[in-house]
Amino acid sequence: MKALVVDYAGVFTDDGMPEVVAKVHARGIKTALLSNADTVPAGLPDVFDAVVVSGAVGVAKPDEAIYRHVAALLGVEPGDCVFVDDVARYVRGAVRVGMVGVHHRDLESTVDELTVLFGLAAAADQFEAQDGGGGGDVE
Repeated sequence: MKALVVDYAGVFTDDGMPEVVAKVHARGIKTALLSNADTVPAGLPDVFDAVVVSGAVGVAKPDEAIYRHVAALLGVEPGDCVFVDDVARYVRGAVRVGMVGVHHRDLESTVDELTVLFGLAAAADQFEAQDGGGGGDVE
């Protein structure tokens, strides 16, 4: 996988997700924010190679065109992207264009999935330490 694309509200806004995205970005993996918002959210940290909001491009999730657009901005094929969203139908839209979909329910399960997809053992260990060791096992 060459890129991580995350939703804003309900995913990136969850405690701990900005740090996870920053770790992925620091490893040289391209990152993007994809939101159905009208405008770019204020105060975004500098961890994204691209920010796409439906209000600016005139198409919204789950339309396949928006997923293709964000992949093109990152310079990768949709099949090289992992897409994370808390809305299952938006994840299904990404999967239809070839992205790997992760349905975000909570930080722990999303970190578990990203650990497997991107080899983020250190991120998972950090989450487990913050969680008091009660998180899932990651090998």
